[in-house]
Amino acid sequence: MMLFLLAQIAAPAVPAPPPTAGPPAPEQQRWEDCVELAVGDPARGIAEAERWRIAGGRFLAQQCLGMAYASQRRWISAGGAFETAAREAEAARDVRASKYWAQAGNAWLAAADPAKARTALDAALATGNLAGLELGEAHLDRARALVAAGDLGGARADLAQAVLKAPADPMTWLLSATLARRTGDLPLAQRHIKEALARADDDASVQLEAGNIAAMSRDEAGAKAAWERAAQLAPGTEQGIAARAALKQFGAAE
Repeated sequence: MMLFLLAQIAAPAVPAPPPTAGPPAPEQQRWEDCVELAVGDPARGIAEAERWRIAGGRFLAQQCLGMAYASQRRWISAGGAFETAAREAEAARDVRASKYWAQAGNAWLAAADPAKARTALDAALATGNLAGLELGEAHLDRARALVAAGDLGGARADLAQAVLKAPADPMTWLLSATLARRTGDLPLAQRHIKEALARADDDASVQLEAGNIAAMSRDEAGAKAAWERAAQLAPGTEQGIAARAALKQFGAAE
């Protein structure tokens, strides 16, 4: 049986994570205290970061400020603060500039500004200082920016790196599977959505895309099961609504 409509939903923006390690002493404790406020009480975190910046906190204070803005979902302000941190770190020849550029790129993605995101992520990757998971996440974010700009070939190249460097992140496999479906590479889409499901089968976004790929494969039972699972996992969300809309072609949803 030929299937009809695929569920439509954009990949959610993911807030920038904090670095895995703080700066060295004597600034270590102040940075940790500032980050704790930025995450737990962002209004106070902003105030502390501004005080520290005025007192000479430079890129460490700016990065903390960006995290506080990100906690408030003020993505434009966060992107600007992270960029300032990156430039100040570069001026100081500090290798953490690469991480700040990556955080800026992530924030610009959340702000729906893929052009600025790509510029920041290009800068992060050009440093050559990212490695492991951080490198993989930067490639993943640049792939998202490239997809938004319509450069699907460039996005595929970045996703190929992301699955190598950040294989534990289900979003890497999900976005790779989605792009493969969109470009008609069904075998790759099937392989990579299987990897995403192995890591996050309780994620509505993963189940939603699993249904899309099953539909493209003319697997009616698989599409229906995945979309029903997505609707159950996240009722009332964008993912759940999209899944229920897709299920209507089967007469399975109101």
